[in-house]
Amino acid sequence: MEQPPGFKDSKNPDFVCKLNKFLYGLKQAPRAWFNRLSQYLLHIGFICSIVDPSLFILRNDHMVILMLIYVDDIVLTGNNDTYINLLINKLGKEFALKDLGEFHFFLGIEVQRNQQGPTLSQIQYAKELLHKAGLLDSTHYKTPMALKSQMTPRDSDPVNATEYSLVGALQYLTYTRPDIVHAVNKVCQTLQNPTFGDMKAVKRILRYLKGTLHFGISFLKHSSLSLYGFCDADWAGCPTTRRSTTGYCIFLGANCISWSSKKQPTISRSSTVAEYRALASTTAELVWIQFLLRDIGILLH
Repeated sequence: MEQPPGFKDSKNPDFVCKLNKFLYGLKQAPRAWFNRLSQYLLHIGFICSIVDPSLFILRNDHMVILMLIYVDDIVLTGNNDTYINLLINKLGKEFALKDLGEFHFFLGIEVQRNQQGPTLSQIQYAKELLHKAGLLDSTHYKTPMALKSQMTPRDSDPVNATEYSLVGALQYLTYTRPDIVHAVNKVCQTLQNPTFGDMKAVKRILRYLKGTLHFGISFLKHSSLSLYGFCDADWAGCPTTRRSTTGYCIFLGANCISWSSKKQPTISRSSTVAEYRALASTTAELVWIQFLLRDIGILLH
């Protein structure tokens, strides 16, 4: 650690400043803030979830209050409106906070409610991606990726990595769009050395989004609490590394609550091995969700 230019003490060149208070924007600030907030929540009766350290739970008889924290953004829900209002007032006396009312927008995710249940979407976020890529007025595709790609001599030409960094923004869109998970997974595998052909695949995903901006994920209010999953795997699907890809979807009743498409870490010598590895990943996700539901107070039989 050393002083920045212009702040060195000529008499004590090895001295540095002592930080007495964390400032917003420093790398240590989120950790210090979370430590301060979590200590207060534990003091008033909350417990921290074992499987998700950002989730705090308060259970008392038939009352359940859930608080999800992302740095300084907080989602608060529960089955007792009176206590939630008391808790907001109590937090307001301890911290400087602003109550934004009913949950409708959180970290780029929009929430729309109807009689059947809430729908999560990222319409505005997708529009910003299209505007950034200059494809807001482009034609759209009906699928996010082509079944068979026809290579051209130009497809192997390298492209600007800065322009290709748009792929990272697409990853965040998969939180409410399971239909593009596999396509985004494919284009993310070439982040280090993207080519013109890879950029075409990214633009195809964006043009697919152009025609499906209103898509999202819906949850039904009235559904069973049966937890189950579906998984599948190809065998040696990657032509470069010969590694397989695992894909799964987890359902709680009729609601799809978790999904993934990911290349397996090692080569599978047979299709059976690839399927077993996909099954192991799905089982691990099911166990994690089961522990999360148990923390909330939902016991599955």
